[in-house]
Amino acid sequence: MQLKRIKHYFEAYKAYLQTEQAQATRVHIWESQRIFQNNWDRDATEWAAMYDACLKNSTSRRLWKREAYEPKRMMLELMRMQPDFTRHMFLDLFNEEKALEGRASRFVHYCNMLFEEYQDKHPARRDNSHYHDDGYQMVFLYLAFRFPEHYTLYEGETFRRFLQHLGSPDIPAAHDLERFAKVMRTIYKMMEKEPELLPSHLARLPAAEKDSSGSLLVVYDFYQAVAGERAALPAYTGR
Repeated sequence: MQLKRIKHYFEAYKAYLQTEQAQATRVHIWESQRIFQNNWDRDATEWAAMYDACLKNSTSRRLWKREAYEPKRMMLELMRMQPDFTRHMFLDLFNEEKALEGRASRFVHYCNMLFEEYQDKHPARRDNSHYHDDGYQMVFLYLAFRFPEHYTLYEGETFRRFLQHLGSPDIPAAHDLERFAKVMRTIYKMMEKEPELLPSHLARLPAAEKDSSGSLLVVYDFYQAVAGERAALPAYTGR
């Protein structure tokens, strides 16, 4: 990654944070993270009910429910069917002593296993996916909401475009989850040293979310503004 490009996008992002667009775009995700943090309980007796309470939002459910995409609903089905095993799945995913790639791939594998069992038990239902085979998006939602200072939300194609915008000579052809996590943490550390950037970001958040310093969700917002489908920042031109 080229420092001059990062500096360009930091300056553009600081200007973007002052706009009405920034006040209305992706801001709801900090509420979702706070709600997850307030409700997550690894020892909950009512396991599915706890999970249901973790994924709530007052304005948008698009992170876990949209057209042809219902990972929350299907995880609730799997939890009701196999509460003990799904608890094990999440505890394994959240075990920071294990390698990230292994945890993520195992979680999806376990979802595949349980979904086969679910289909066998409910042949009349039309569900054809558990929706967690989505390029690790839900896996990283869980990780980012559980460990705000370590992870952020993941979109593989957008991350690859982001690296291109930053001038990286090595663009991963497939999912490289360890690299993604490392790059996101590196960008956040650079943000911490950038005058006015994080204070401007926190100032746009609703009052209930202003105590979210340290959350890497701001890096997700940044890489979406740089390289997302609706990128908001002017591209680096080298001039």
